[in-house]
Amino acid sequence: MGRSRRSQGIECLAIFAALSAALLDIAAPAAQSAQPLAVGLVFSVGGLGDASFNDSAHEGLQRAKRDFGIEALEYEPGDASQREPLARRLAVKADLIFGVGLFFSDDFIKLAAQFPARKFAVVDFVGDEQSMPANLLGIRFREQEGAFLVGAAAALAARTDTVGFVGGMDSPLIRKFEAGYRAGVKAARPGMRVVAAYAGVTGQAFADPAKGAELAKAQFDAGADIIFQAAGTTGFGVFKAAEERGRRAIGVDADQSHMAKPGVIVTSMLKNTSETVYRAIDSFTKGEWQGGIREFGLAENAIDYVANDANLDVITPEIRQRVEAFRAAIVAGEIQVPVDPKSVQ
Repeated sequence: MGRSRRSQGIECLAIFAALSAALLDIAAPAAQSAQPLAVGLVFSVGGLGDASFNDSAHEGLQRAKRDFGIEALEYEPGDASQREPLARRLAVKADLIFGVGLFFSDDFIKLAAQFPARKFAVVDFVGDEQSMPANLLGIRFREQEGAFLVGAAAALAARTDTVGFVGGMDSPLIRKFEAGYRAGVKAARPGMRVVAAYAGVTGQAFADPAKGAELAKAQFDAGADIIFQAAGTTGFGVFKAAEERGRRAIGVDADQSHMAKPGVIVTSMLKNTSETVYRAIDSFTKGEWQGGIREFGLAENAIDYVANDANLDVITPEIRQRVEAFRAAIVAGEIQVPVDPKSVQ
């Protein structure tokens, strides 16, 4: 016997309700499982634990992870040949990819062109600006400005008439540190001598503590009382040599006073990579991303030096007053800090 139209209608309504409930059950998890933005970062030579450049970039990424809920992906290349493949791997799965260090510049120009839907950023970009795709951000610093300040501090605190500089890779970027340092020394004590040396001409020059110690000892033997190192983990050797010889040193990129026994690290030049990485991620999460070149220095509070109670016996109030006067003059444009050591006579 056939079913009534009424019973058939009731069954249809029941089936429709069941299907609707099932669809809602499927849709709810899909909405809840929306993937967070993924931000990837490939470290430079020296990697994590350098108490400097790489560690600062790591801090910026991790802070953004806490504040914005992003997924943070980090890769540490074992050698130079792994940089581009690791960055390419991130380009497949991350929305924004950072390369920490100048060596990523040319590779990221190519990757950004190949992955136009992704955003890319290079800290210490040195590539051809005319070749930059619109989805690539090149972050630069006026390192010479901070180097000027620690050069002035070194000159005023030195117990001899000579100070030193040890650079990592001999390159235009690191020569900016030397140029600013020489200019600061000259401005504070015109008759003071500066001796300088570099650990090499490849990226490995940033990861050779033994070479750093060798160069530092030679400069101490030449009469240097304080050595400013801009050399990655190669600088660890400078600190060790300073301890052994009873001399002093200046750190770079971050406060490195903990890297040697008290009294050895006079000050450190600060390069706020952490903040620039964080700001770039912040703008990306807000949909305000802009490619191109962005440069940071003293005026943007991205470059500084360490002067606090821990080094008050060396960076005295009198020295700090002099250094702060130099800072004000640089920010005001009254002092143009050179980028080429050869221009500092």
